[in-house]
Amino acid sequence: MKNLFILKNVLIGIGLIVFDLFVYIFLGLMLMGYDDFYEESKGEYWSLESMTFSQKVNYVSLHLWYLINIIFIVFLIYRVVIGVKKKQSC
Repeated sequence: MKNLFILKNVLIGIGLIVFDLFVYIFLGLMLMGYDDFYEESKGEYWSLESMTFSQKVNYVSLHLWYLINIIFIVFLIYRVVIGVKKKQSC
């Protein structure tokens, strides 16, 4: 029964990692259009003024996704530290 629980958690973890990579790939591919069609006359490279609305949405979404991933990693580290402390006190 415990092995089934561990297998389930491992599969969920792998699924989350695959989903995370899919989102990164999708947002990265969407921003490739900016590189392909950048014009110096519109503004400085990677500035928001040189981007179209959809490119701005993709750019902001990618940075929000970075933030979500950082928060999730900090949460996982916190859970591991709490788990280790709990095992040491028993």
